[in-house]
Amino acid sequence: MPHATASWLVENTALTFQQIADFCGLHILEVQAIADDTAGTRLTGRDPVRAHELTMDEIERGQANPDYRLRIQKGPEQVRRTKGPRYTPVSKRQDKPDGIAWIIRNHPEVSDGAISKLIGTTRTTIAAIRDRTHWNIANITPKDPVTLGLCSQRELDAIVAKAAKAAGIEAPTDQRLAGDREALIEQLRAERERAAREAEAAARGELDTADRPAFEDPFRR
Repeated sequence: MPHATASWLVENTALTFQQIADFCGLHILEVQAIADDTAGTRLTGRDPVRAHELTMDEIERGQANPDYRLRIQKGPEQVRRTKGPRYTPVSKRQDKPDGIAWIIRNHPEVSDGAISKLIGTTRTTIAAIRDRTHWNIANITPKDPVTLGLCSQRELDAIVAKAAKAAGIEAPTDQRLAGDREALIEQLRAERERAAREAEAAARGELDTADRPAFEDPFRR
């Protein structure tokens, strides 16, 4: 909000228009217009000190030296979430127990910690579902977490493969689409063979046409 910041600096400091323009990234004429109140709209000033962009000491240095260029201050570090379970939309949170139950039933080798990170839940909840002591266990139906939208197939395959490797067992392969894949391959092979036959037939037809003598009209004398 450079114009609002410039408006505040014009009204509350003795900085030159050039200093304000340089700091706000504006043309000096824009700052002049703000100072003369000839700008198109009346701006509400924005305090750069409160926004942690300037300090009063920096402003005082600029006021004492018209050639001094104000330096923007580094704002406070934003708090970034780096640990803990992933965020799940509210609309999908009710599906978490079903997804957890599915992993426990189909991949018991996956640890509670891995499930917690994948689904975004607590180990207490996972343990309760595993021990069937969950308060809503009667209504929990195991469902694929990928189908529920709680994780991607790649993420699920990754933790299953890692758990299988740690347990010294062979990682399971997804056979759900095996039949469809084979049928698709057969269909593509049949289409390719049919196209080859049609191309050969077309080539033979062109050759036959080239070798056949020209048509003679029997009624022509």
